[in-house]
Amino acid sequence: MSQAPPASDRDLASIHEARELARKARTARNPLAELSQERIDVVVDAMAQAAAAEAEPLAALAVEETGYGVVRDKVQKNLFAAREVHRFIRPMKTVGVIRRDDERKVLEIAEPFGVVAAIVPSTNPTSTAIYKILISLKARCPIVISPHPSAVRCITRAADVMARAAAANGAPANAVSWMTTVTLEGTQELMRHRDVAVILATGGTGLVRAAYSAGKPAYGVGPGNAPAYIERSADVPKAVRDIVTGKTFDNGVLCSSENSVVVDEAIAGEVTRELKKQGAYFLSEAERAALAAVLVTPKHLPNPALVGRPALEIAKQAGLQVPADTRVLIAPLEGVGRDHPLSIEKLCPVLSFYVVSDWQAGCERCKEILAFGGMGHTMSIHSRNDSVILEFGLRKPAFRIVVNTPTTHGSIGLTTGLDPAMMLGCGGHGGNITSDNISPLHLLNIKRVAHELRPAAAPLQPAPASVTQAAPGRSGPALDGDLLAARVRDFLSARGVSAAPPPAPDAAPPVTSAPEAPSSPAAPAPTAPPAEDAAEPQPVEFVCEDDVRQAVRESRSIVVGERTIITPAARDLAARHQVFIHAGLSQ
Repeated sequence: MSQAPPASDRDLASIHEARELARKARTARNPLAELSQERIDVVVDAMAQAAAAEAEPLAALAVEETGYGVVRDKVQKNLFAAREVHRFIRPMKTVGVIRRDDERKVLEIAEPFGVVAAIVPSTNPTSTAIYKILISLKARCPIVISPHPSAVRCITRAADVMARAAAANGAPANAVSWMTTVTLEGTQELMRHRDVAVILATGGTGLVRAAYSAGKPAYGVGPGNAPAYIERSADVPKAVRDIVTGKTFDNGVLCSSENSVVVDEAIAGEVTRELKKQGAYFLSEAERAALAAVLVTPKHLPNPALVGRPALEIAKQAGLQVPADTRVLIAPLEGVGRDHPLSIEKLCPVLSFYVVSDWQAGCERCKEILAFGGMGHTMSIHSRNDSVILEFGLRKPAFRIVVNTPTTHGSIGLTTGLDPAMMLGCGGHGGNITSDNISPLHLLNIKRVAHELRPAAAPLQPAPASVTQAAPGRSGPALDGDLLAARVRDFLSARGVSAAPPPAPDAAPPVTSAPEAPSSPAAPAPTAPPAEDAAEPQPVEFVCEDDVRQAVRESRSIVVGERTIITPAARDLAARHQVFIHAGLSQ
């Protein structure tokens, strides 16, 4: 009889397989990305058809291998992934120009992320595999699946069926592949591999955290622990039917299935009677303790041996005697948290039960439940009061608040208008990058081609060409030397500094009496503007940095003109403080 290889050998084999699969998937990236929209749609159509045809045998194999859930419900989930998800993604444009904004002159072009590493759980193995393969190929991304170790056979069969259909319809080799030797070390190697571009992680909290720490973009999902609130205006029989239906669907293995019932005190008796009528068994205090002892682990997680098991089997394991027609076990509780073990996410047909005074108290109780392992995920409200429904929408830390429908079915888009999906993001509340139901659009990068709508702005105050000194090595207008000297003398004289005028060549000897008229023009002296021009500010002749600083301190402007001489430091400082007013532009 052959013995299983040592754990270290399995780890090495798993790591090697992960590397090889990632490398081969990388070779499929470019050929897949080059397929036309028509060609990729043919591939996706063929895979969806093939998966739908195998929905029942895949469901039976999943229950046989994992021991979780109900065959008929898993058939429905497989068909949901193969038909409803496919119907939703079929019209999506994922190739080339996917959007045009003529008004803003922007084109958006789809670019595939690249190789997808997909972690598939044991609770919903075949339906999740079908879903992830469809959305990956629709986005033109090759996919490598890491199955949960306890669901390798059923996930392998689902992937193989779809890979064959894809290859027969033009998909490149290695577009769909999967690991067969699965260990934690191998899965981590796949997520970290350089050829992997993005991770789709569905699984336990530890695995999702490992995905986030792999150094790649990752879409993970958090735990559910969804509360269902029944407000006093609700249609009680329908509300109870929805809750029992959601909780017993596939024996409660979906993360979005109901985990608690919160009911207004005014209708608590009616709700209790209706629950019993529809197959619920209310536990006594002693029975609650016995159930918690076998259902909840010391780490406050559901016991894997009881996940996805029917209510009767769970009661038997806890040593409880319950009616033969029991569909769900209900534990009345007074609080939420570690002191109340059955307030956790249970992943089986067990519900905690709370009575509250009114919708405000119900609102707070639902927040407590979500904070204890369900932040950002899902909840339901059963009510005919639109104002209360809106208040729950505004206040609850859940990104899927479904109304008058089972949380299980409503959250994935089976009974609501939400995007059909088997991955439900929990947003920032749950430590996820998105609060969306994940679709092919999350596996695309978008390139944008943007045309100019308006020219770049010119400098606000360009220097006047007549007084701008050319930079070294550049040609420009020259300054008149005599004019500059005269301006400097005027500037110094105005500040009480005497400056000897430059000697004039062949100057005549000085005279003792005033001549009748000067023989040559003297330096111009400042003159007052004519009275009629008093309202029009006159440009100054010279400006230095000191003048600008003084104007800034006094919150006034300086009028300059074409012939005003301005030092470079003054010009820079004035531009920063918007001090200058150009003559002729002040109006």
